[in-house]
Amino acid sequence: MTDNFYIITLKDMVELKIFYKKMDYLLTKIGKELSNGDYLFSIAKEIEHTFGNDLHLSHARIYEKSIDEFILVSSGFEIEEINPNSRIPLKAATIQFVLTYPIYIFDNPAHGSHIRINHPHEETIPVAFSVESHHNQWIFVFELRSGWIREEIEFCLNLVKTLLNYRLFSESVQNELEQAVKIQKSLLPTSIPQIPGFQIAGYSQPAVLVGGDFFDYCMNNEKSIVFYVGDASGHGIPAALMARDAVIGLRMGLENQMKMKIILQKLNLVIHRSVYSTGFVSLFFAKMNMHGDIYYVNAGHPSGLIIHKNKVIKLESTGLILGALPEISLEQAHAKLEPSDLLILYSDGILERTNKIGEFFDSHRLEQLLLKINYKSVNEILEEIFLAADEFGEGLKWDDDATIMAIKRNK
Repeated sequence: MTDNFYIITLKDMVELKIFYKKMDYLLTKIGKELSNGDYLFSIAKEIEHTFGNDLHLSHARIYEKSIDEFILVSSGFEIEEINPNSRIPLKAATIQFVLTYPIYIFDNPAHGSHIRINHPHEETIPVAFSVESHHNQWIFVFELRSGWIREEIEFCLNLVKTLLNYRLFSESVQNELEQAVKIQKSLLPTSIPQIPGFQIAGYSQPAVLVGGDFFDYCMNNEKSIVFYVGDASGHGIPAALMARDAVIGLRMGLENQMKMKIILQKLNLVIHRSVYSTGFVSLFFAKMNMHGDIYYVNAGHPSGLIIHKNKVIKLESTGLILGALPEISLEQAHAKLEPSDLLILYSDGILERTNKIGEFFDSHRLEQLLLKINYKSVNEILEEIFLAADEFGEGLKWDDDATIMAIKRNK
């Protein structure tokens, strides 16, 4: 004779199927619902609506953390009816139980005095769990009526808690990354200076959502233009923050009409003292007049390239990278952009583009390419370089941020 313990009736199977279908619906709603101001309470009400009868729960409410207390911010009933505490101190035992355990059922009469309610029709006990984003924390509370089963409550609410935490954390991180992207875009030039007799263009692509490369060009006065390309070490948000500091420092120095070497020496000290003191910035910084005379400082950056007729002229480093030492010596150098000449500045992400067998795109390939395409417009040249480097990488992701600036003097 079969032991009754192992018998699962058709009714049980149908009820289980319905239960899991409801759970799937709820979890999908948590993942896809628009997270507006009522998002959390809409989920709380959905839990009550979907599982109120199955789990014997009701009276959803939410407390939000505010400095040293949790404040009641949402409830599905008239507060005056049951008189819950609207403010609960963070140090209260009630709150500590909820923050310590994944799901806490206040079935011990000695616990939860702050969170219990005066239900007019039947005795209930609270069940609560916490969720949090990167910036805040909330406590969900429900009332359990007679007939509840601990395993069912913990199973269901643990799933909800886990997915809600994932959703809130993911959105918080995504919002911060979006803000970082906006900040980085604001550091790039929004327009191209119109310089009689010259073409100019620049483009930068981060290896991830944000990166450490930066560039700019702006008119210094009616007779000269300032331009630079830089590369903050590392990747992602730390590199982007260092790049932001570098661009702000350069712009402030230019607004105050400081001399080139003084701007870079001050910027070097700022970077050296920053919270990212283990990082550094390479920078090619230059001024050019309308006759094509270029006065530049190359602080540990890849060599600028001038394509003059059928040869390549390299604008080598004139000093150390910025930030490695508190005081550095930077020399200013001179170059000339003749009619039909092309100047290319770039970050090492171009040279270090790697193919599937570990070879670099390298400076030789870049120089040979430039000798073939230097007759084209600056926009076409940028497209050709990025296309060649991308194809060289054979579909692999870029390992580093990549930036190019092109300046061409017309005939």
